[in-house]
Order: sequence, then C-alpha cells, then structure tokens
Amino acid sequence: MDITRVLPEECLSLIISLTSPRDACRSALVSPVLKSVADSDAVWERFLPSDYMEIISKSSSPSLLSLSKKDLYFHLSFHPILIENGSLCFQLEKETGKKCYMLGARALSVTWGDTPRYWRWTSLPESRFSEVAELKLVWWLDVRGKIETRILSSRTNYGAYLVFKLNRNRYGFRERTVDMHVNVEGTASAEVQSVYLDPPQNVAQQAQEKGDGWMEIEMGEFWNERGDDGTVECILREVDTGYHKQGLVIEGIELRPKATGR
Repeated sequence: MDITRVLPEECLSLIISLTSPRDACRSALVSPVLKSVADSDAVWERFLPSDYMEIISKSSSPSLLSLSKKDLYFHLSFHPILIENGSLCFQLEKETGKKCYMLGARALSVTWGDTPRYWRWTSLPESRFSEVAELKLVWWLDVRGKIETRILSSRTNYGAYLVFKLNRNRYGFRERTVDMHVNVEGTASAEVQSVYLDPPQNVAQQAQEKGDGWMEIEMGEFWNERGDDGTVECILREVDTGYHKQGLVIEGIELRPKATGR
C-alpha cells in the first residue's frame, strides 16, 4: 500500500519529523511525494534547536534565517558560526542536530593572560576566532572556561576538549603532565586527569589531530539532564613552579555530544 495516497501530507510530515535527519534524507529518495514532505520546513524545523532563531540573531550572519530549514540545518552542521561578539562558536552535530559550542580563547579565564610578558594574543589564519592565546613564559598555568548548561542540548552526554597546538619553541610539556577536569555546578568534583600535551617517546600520543591545523585532547565529560544545573567549568592546570612552560597556543575549549549508554 502506498501510504502517500492514504495519509494526508500533515501526517506524513509529523511522522518523518519524529525520526532523524538521516531518516528524513532517506525518505526523500523514496518518491516525489515523500521528497516534497521530507524536505519541507515543517520537518526540518523539528530537527533544529528550539532556540535556533535566537542563536542566529546573535551571530554576524542573520541572513541565514532566509534559508530553507533543511539548508539551514546542513549549513550549521558544516559551517560553524560565531556568536557573542565572536567569542563563542556554534555548530550542530550533523547526525542528531544537538548543539556544539566552542569557547574561544578570549572567552576563557587565563591567569596572567593580560600580561604581555607571559601571554601574547595573536591572530592565525587557521583559527575560526580573531585571536588565540600564545604562551610566552609562565610557571603557573591556569586556564578555565565556563558555559551555562541551559544553552546546551538536554539529556545529552557532553565531552569537553582543549583545542591547541604547540610551537617549535615549546618547553615544559614533555617533562611533565598537565591536569584537566570538568566540574558541573552543584555536583561532586570530577576526577582530575593528568595528560601529556607533548608526550615523550615512550608514551602514546593522547591528543588527536582535528584536521584543521589544530590538536584536541579530552578534558572530561558530563551529563546534561535538563540544562538547569547552572554552569560547567573546564579547567587546565599545571602549577609546579619548579620549571617554566612556553610554546602552547590555545584556540579554545569545545563542548560537543558524545556517545552514551544512557
């Protein structure tokens, strides 16, 4: 039986909108009638975050709202947009439509970050942000990023990742590990991870290439239930003042959904 002859378009639209972006794309291949429904704004608006209009209105690309909802979905999946005066980056996870954010270096709290002797703020062509933070020389390394859980996708397991690179003149990261952890306001402190940003020869590389000129390393993960947990704080720390550190370049801290067994 051809359901397109039995069910009205509104019912077909509702059924497809309750599936997934991948299923909607597959449905569009079945027949011309289903393609019309599966590509409709009524379907794809259900896959967009409920606050997508507010997010885009804070960006430098408000004209994106003139796109069809399907085109907007895939644009946001493949082309991150800057919001909050360029300090925050927003993107959709392609498979689910869940929200991904990246705190740019200027949105982070960097100890001694405003002291030119210790940190330099510079622009790099491979960065999505106008400025990145380059470590010139410190003994006390402390970098923190905070984000409100209400702007993240609910019922989602998130991973937090430091996005960085190391200069040729790097020093102090091969000899020692740095500590990383993620704390959700109102919950027990998360376990601190000790990782090598520049591992010695006998230690496996823990950071991963992102494919855009940057490396990333997981700082921790957390479950966002309804988004009413307050704030999440991501911390990078190494405060052994017995030796100095230099050559670390920070683009930001990214938060994106992870696979979960929940």
